[in-house]
Amino acid sequence: MSVSALVEIRDLNFAYDKRPVLQGINMVFPKGQLIAIMGLSGCGKTTLLRHIGGALKPTQGYVKMDGRVIHELDQDGLYAMRRKMGMLFQFGALFTDMSVFDNVAFQMREHTTLPEDIIYDLVLMKLHAVGLRGTHNLMPSELSGGMARRVALARAVALDPMLIMYDEPFAGLDPISLTVVGDLIRRLNDALGATSIVVTHDVQESLKIVDYVYFMANGVIVAEGTPDEIRSSDRDFVRQFVHGEIDGPVPFHYPGRDYREDLNMQA
Repeated sequence: MSVSALVEIRDLNFAYDKRPVLQGINMVFPKGQLIAIMGLSGCGKTTLLRHIGGALKPTQGYVKMDGRVIHELDQDGLYAMRRKMGMLFQFGALFTDMSVFDNVAFQMREHTTLPEDIIYDLVLMKLHAVGLRGTHNLMPSELSGGMARRVALARAVALDPMLIMYDEPFAGLDPISLTVVGDLIRRLNDALGATSIVVTHDVQESLKIVDYVYFMANGVIVAEGTPDEIRSSDRDFVRQFVHGEIDGPVPFHYPGRDYREDLNMQA
């Protein structure tokens, strides 16, 4: 693996029962870069994140992080590797019965032996970084959607991880919150010197902040490149996805028999 790569994926294959989900995936995530994985729902993006996190084992190939093959780690080794990862789940997934402070402090208490006074200072520092230090005593139910996503971001970077993964971080956000979260993802990645992977459908916001893009369809990579290369791509699938076109390789109609045949069956 290149010395500049934090995560390397080689010939990754995975199937649920006999249904293939990932087929020969090859990706490299260099240190310090912010990379987007895009594609239609069900194309395997979240399944890919679960392999990086060690929740699934490939049927073939491997995911390597920081020089270690994830699926070969024992339980203690995987636990230690996850200590180097941060995860922002879709819609934030805050613990609803914990305050904002306790949500952000959770990983510090779980993975370290830091005293509470140090944890207090660190939590306020992380909340300050996302502009929400004043919310530390609030409950998740008292937050707006955009604020909850920012608290979840503070929790994801609580331990200054080497790798930060985002699963649909822009879903359901208003335009202002979307821009704020996108800017925070970029700034926190650079400030921490981390590597970030963003799984998203939001093409335009993502292309503003990422360094590189992988496009997936039906479990394979169909295109990749820098934001400028993706915007100017002449590949039909990429152009349809980026510009939200109705006509293209992704059909409007689900596959079925000829419409006239179905009508004649009712005659």
